[in-house]
Amino acid sequence: MTKLCIFVGTTLGGIGGSLLAGAFDMDTFSLGSFFLSGVGSIVGVYAGWKVAQHFK
Repeated sequence: MTKLCIFVGTTLGGIGGSLLAGAFDMDTFSLGSFFLSGVGSIVGVYAGWKVAQHFK
C-alpha cells in the first residue's frame, strides 16, 4: 500500500508541478519547468507516504 500511495503521489505531484510551470508561462523543457516538476514530485512522495501511514 505504501509503494502505491507514493507512486500516485509522485505522479500527481509531478503533473501538478508541470501545470504550475505552465501557469507561469515557462516552456515545457525549460530548467524552471524541470525544477517545479521535481519539487512537485518530492512533495507528492511526502504526501503519498503520509496517506499510506494514515491507512496503515
